[in-house]
Amino acid sequence: MNINSASNDVALISSDKHPFESDPLLSDRETSRFLGCGRSTVWRWAAEGVIPKPLKLGGMSRWRLSELNLTVAKADAAREAV
Repeated sequence: MNINSASNDVALISSDKHPFESDPLLSDRETSRFLGCGRSTVWRWAAEGVIPKPLKLGGMSRWRLSELNLTVAKADAAREAV
């Protein structure tokens, strides 16, 4: 990764890799496929706090794969604790 300082206040970061390559952002459709549920369930679960709320980027909503994995891991741990 190269960091070039355009000024004292702003640093420009360039990389050969996409910044979210290791933590992709998923659409509601991709999130529903990942979780094995419908898109309306994804939105309901986000509203109810079952899964994290999506990031809003312009008119898009995206979920971080790492946050979804953490949510699944917590549910798995809670199941094992019972």
